[in-house]
Amino acid sequence: MPGSDVYNTTTVTDQRGNKMFSVPPFLGALRCGVKVAEVLLSFIAFVVEEVVTSCLNCVPLYFFEFISCTAFLFTLLLIILLITRLRSRVGITCWPMLDFFYTAIIAVLFLFASCAFAAVNGGTTLEHTAVAFGFLATLAFAADLVLFWKTEGLPWRSNTQEAGGVPEAAHQPEAEGLTQNH
Repeated sequence: MPGSDVYNTTTVTDQRGNKMFSVPPFLGALRCGVKVAEVLLSFIAFVVEEVVTSCLNCVPLYFFEFISCTAFLFTLLLIILLITRLRSRVGITCWPMLDFFYTAIIAVLFLFASCAFAAVNGGTTLEHTAVAFGFLATLAFAADLVLFWKTEGLPWRSNTQEAGGVPEAAHQPEAEGLTQNH
């Protein structure tokens, strides 16, 4: 077919679409590793807490159990959504903002649950170990927030402060219109 070779030299196939797993640019390899640490530390805190057989006041224990299990499951789900193609199929367009606020909320709740469980427990080694992993998980979530802020800034300030509050994309010329039929 004559003339079809014109497009062959300029057309490039998108190799990114073929990957099953990819780390989004706002996450990066370092933050992805921190998220994996969050999952592991939350899981260990949850498992160690589950081994505790008796409690003096069980409310802080149950609250710690709820927060550590929630942090483990939801952070694992978030990682799976972020690094697979599912992120484009869910319908969420503001992943950085969701990630930032989720991480901030879990960090605060984990800190509160760890402090409450540290204040009211039976003093067993298992309880102290669970509390220690709770504080380590809290530090991982806090480190994730700091890394996010250092690399990306605050998510609600991205591109809206450009040119008098108008997003930067509004000032760029359209890519379409290169070939117009008259």
